[in-house]
Amino acid sequence: MNADSLSSRKLKRLHRSHMRDAELNEVFLVLSVGASLIATLGLLANSAAVVIGAMVVAPWITPLRAAAFAILLGEVRLLGRSLRTLLVGVSTTTLLSLILGLVAGLPKFGAEVLTRTEPNLLDLGIALVAGGLATYAKLRSDAVSSVAGTAIAVALVPPVCVMGLLLSHQRWSEASGAGLLFTTNLLGILTGGLMLMAWKDQQFRHVLRRSHLSAASFLLTGLLLIPLGSSFVSLLGQARKDNTRDIVQRTIQRFLTKETLTFGDPESVDVERVDIDWDQNPPVIRVVVRVADPNRPTFTQVSKVQEEINRRQPIRFRMVVQRTAVDVVGPKEQPNENSPEARQLLSPPPIPEAPAPSPTEAITGDDAQSGDERGLTQDSGPLTMEAEAQPKPTTQELTEDQQP
Repeated sequence: MNADSLSSRKLKRLHRSHMRDAELNEVFLVLSVGASLIATLGLLANSAAVVIGAMVVAPWITPLRAAAFAILLGEVRLLGRSLRTLLVGVSTTTLLSLILGLVAGLPKFGAEVLTRTEPNLLDLGIALVAGGLATYAKLRSDAVSSVAGTAIAVALVPPVCVMGLLLSHQRWSEASGAGLLFTTNLLGILTGGLMLMAWKDQQFRHVLRRSHLSAASFLLTGLLLIPLGSSFVSLLGQARKDNTRDIVQRTIQRFLTKETLTFGDPESVDVERVDIDWDQNPPVIRVVVRVADPNRPTFTQVSKVQEEINRRQPIRFRMVVQRTAVDVVGPKEQPNENSPEARQLLSPPPIPEAPAPSPTEAITGDDAQSGDERGLTQDSGPLTMEAEAQPKPTTQELTEDQQP
């Protein structure tokens, strides 16, 4: 009997506390408006730090926590009070962000907006954990410091602000994605709070089994698995595709930079950048090179490199080389004498190696070609103190449709 009396007093104390949390008062309105303005302006400025500040200010976690308690105990009056307070905050935030979006008139939004339009199962998992921690902080006064971090993690206000901004630009599909993210966070907090209370207290566990409102909350959260699961599968597929593309691009780039002799003399052909356009079929490898000879690399050399790349990869690629010619000028100078200063500053001369087959010959396999066709340039004499001129404004692209 004594235990029942203590449990009853505990429930009454929690009920009174949650009733205060669910109250629609001046504090809630001021903090909601302030958080909405900060979040919307931060989203327009594409500033993650400002958006995080709005998450800390937002007071929405308290009525949601009260709603979870009301759902567990079947307190319809407390639940209605909590949802009414939350509805006022959501409506005010949506209206303010819509107005600010119209006034700002930005032609496009930054990453802070766009990343909140495609929720997935990971967002639901975050909301479940955050809801449980928020409820735990209510049950344990010594854990109250975690409320601010929970508010940052679950991010209730920014998705609503994103929805208002996108509605101001009539981007309905993306606005519905932001709305789905808010719904995910909302139900995740409720369900996480219910699960935490059931785990923390045996009496709550018995009540949860008989609560029809709790069953409805779990059902609604389960329905979210359909769109969120589909989005998560798409995210995994895109991540695998991007990873495969990165591996292929690194392999091709390493081949072009480490085996530069395939384009001829590495001193006259310098590979600057390698990009792959995956939107075409076959994908186009665009190679930007700096050359001292505007006729290097030749069409035959590019064709041989393309054949070698396609031999090593599971799919075929088309190579396009963009040449930027530079003029190398500088006066001649006699070699330095073998003095102590020269030995200290200069690299030792290379040790002559035994003649070996040229990598170019191994790849091209065309002995009928002249040395000039393989990319071997004539010796123009030692040029020291070289100063490169500015690159010429014109570039050339070697494709299969253009002969040298």
